[in-house]
Amino acid sequence: MDMEEERCHPLLTGGRKEKGYNHRLSTSQMHVMTAMCETLFPSLPLDSLNKQNSEHQALSAFYRTSGSQFPFPDEAAELLFNRSIPEALSLVSWVLLILSFRLGTLLLCGTLCLSWKWPFIHKFSEISLEKREEILKNWSRENRWIPLRIVFVLIKLVCFYTLFSRADANGHNPIWKAIGYHVDTREKLTRKERPLQEGIVETMYETDSTLIQSLTEKGLEVTEDPEQNIYKIKCDVVIVGSGCGGGVAAAVLANSGQKVIVLEKGEYFVSNDYSSLEGPSMNELYESGGLMPSLDGKMIILAGSTVGGGSAINWSACIRTPDSVLKEWSQKYKIPFFASPEYQSAMGTVCKRIGVTEKCNHESFQNQVLRQGCEKIGLKVESVAINSSADHYCGSCCYGCRTGDKKGTDTTWLVDAVSNGAVILTGCKAEKFILKDGMKKKTCLGVIAAATRRSKVTKKLQIESKVTISACGSLSTPPLMISSGLKNPNIGRNLHLHPVQFAWGYFPEDMTNLSGNNYEGGIITSIHKVFAEDSTPRFIIEAPALGPGSFSALVPWVSGLDAKDRMAKYARTANLFALIRDKGSGEVKAEGRVSYRLDQMDKESLKIGLRKALRILVAAGAVEVGTYRSDGQRIKCKGIKEEDLDEFLDTVTIPGGPRSRSEFWTVFTTAHQMASCRMGATEEEGALDENGESWEAKGLYVCDGSVLPSAVGVNPMVTIESTSYYIASKIAETLKSEKQHG
Repeated sequence: MDMEEERCHPLLTGGRKEKGYNHRLSTSQMHVMTAMCETLFPSLPLDSLNKQNSEHQALSAFYRTSGSQFPFPDEAAELLFNRSIPEALSLVSWVLLILSFRLGTLLLCGTLCLSWKWPFIHKFSEISLEKREEILKNWSRENRWIPLRIVFVLIKLVCFYTLFSRADANGHNPIWKAIGYHVDTREKLTRKERPLQEGIVETMYETDSTLIQSLTEKGLEVTEDPEQNIYKIKCDVVIVGSGCGGGVAAAVLANSGQKVIVLEKGEYFVSNDYSSLEGPSMNELYESGGLMPSLDGKMIILAGSTVGGGSAINWSACIRTPDSVLKEWSQKYKIPFFASPEYQSAMGTVCKRIGVTEKCNHESFQNQVLRQGCEKIGLKVESVAINSSADHYCGSCCYGCRTGDKKGTDTTWLVDAVSNGAVILTGCKAEKFILKDGMKKKTCLGVIAAATRRSKVTKKLQIESKVTISACGSLSTPPLMISSGLKNPNIGRNLHLHPVQFAWGYFPEDMTNLSGNNYEGGIITSIHKVFAEDSTPRFIIEAPALGPGSFSALVPWVSGLDAKDRMAKYARTANLFALIRDKGSGEVKAEGRVSYRLDQMDKESLKIGLRKALRILVAAGAVEVGTYRSDGQRIKCKGIKEEDLDEFLDTVTIPGGPRSRSEFWTVFTTAHQMASCRMGATEEEGALDENGESWEAKGLYVCDGSVLPSAVGVNPMVTIESTSYYIASKIAETLKSEKQHG
């Protein structure tokens, strides 16, 4: 279906939105970039294919496609420029520059650039395709000059992601047909009015002159301070973030009679806006376009950045906080409310409001694989409750739920908040909290915010409130608190990420006992759990959503032909992942600067989980299985003997990231962030007290995943919403009491 036929929000459609490119690479650097893209994704002659494939027109065209074709290299370079941390971008720029010279190429590529003919030394772009492929293979294995491996990883990632996630203005990509991928075109839910319309102010449509009127119409008191070039806005409660934490807090506090303002740096979309196109959707709905790396490049971090936050784009899993984890948090971390009836009641209220159902009428291909594989080898497999109906068969919810069936905060809690007078400002980023010094501790008086780049609003917003709540997630709350002047050493530390390792198995289309493709159907409806000695979760095995761009970015590159062969099998490649309850932790003290270290116990848990996932795939009938280790580790397993499988599994380990000194490496992924601003019994043990209030600043609270004492070990949506419900309820009680005694 063409985008012209299907109305979508302009920000979520395909095609380029800007003229020209701003990657700032010179012509000579782009020659090298183009040569690298061609090497990674070469045009292959038809005699490289078997007869059956060569007769398939779309597949033949796919194999003939080259990564050097315009505009692939420029778009890949632009993605690199927009999404890389400054150090990585500088490294790539320097290497591309060095490779544009003959002596530079000799330095970085060795004898493979030499020739018997004048000028004897070739620049990288002049070297034959075969030799360039050898050079990139060497870089992938390079364990002395690690920067060369980093450059390889970055360019491979942006090249493949661009090729497979891009879409033209009509929402088409000719590659998709060859790999068996079809964009979700099911009928969308269309409403007469957007659910949050009466309370939303979208700054991208506002100017300095119109903003005051829009805010005043929503019942807010707004004054202009020309000297400071700001608008002053008064309210009872200001909440930074609209996701699982902020959405719930907004509903609870607005319902208690408070005038609430919610700030959201992302934009507002509804079911009718969603295109289900991976590239534009990831770019608009996720932090850093879904390509946020840790500082060492070991982790790729997924976090929502739109109205509804993670709840708008997550995979719908609704798992209550395990009793063993609640016991640990209440006893080890001395936060008693986790063991209270009030917390259990909060979980019940949350699950009811977001419409949790225990039933799934039709499981997806990947969940069928997980369930059948577990059952065949005697492993317990459980159903996962979801916040949508039992008939919800949507594999594109990670790009926004087009049917409107999934109940994120954007269609539940925030609707409740708006119906009680809350106002939501989109495209509006908090810069710092307004803190006033006091005798013993500071007092928070609100927040300074600014409209994002799309808006024509130039004035800052000074939002003055009785209570200020940071709910912008575990990656953004700590940098905001630190940049505001708070000093508690727990802020930004203890970051837990639920690290993930993927396993894959290929199931040819003639295996009719497993229906569908890997991008269709409910994303998580089955789970296998493994517990530690203290009964807390050790690791879980679930199925992911991996669009063709994300899949291609993770697929190990061992040659151009192998990469194309792997991608041609995309649709029927089932992926399972092992997710651990991590004991190791990381830090995030500045925006976009995440560091993280796995401890040895975490690596062991991941290894056991990854081996078990592979065994499940084999038991389900995969003809080939493998990992995402850099060497393309895999084994043919049709009719495999048990001892041969055991021998292969013994070779499955958890290597380090791209910067490790070993020959093989891997990239870890994570979609959950927790505990970076945790509650503690004392200010030495946490950044917040047990009510979620800052030890340093009266009136400043946190309501997001960062308040949790440690990792949950399961999908955390219900835990975050329930914790926020409890904290917000306590805030409401405090405000009510202050009003009565005021």
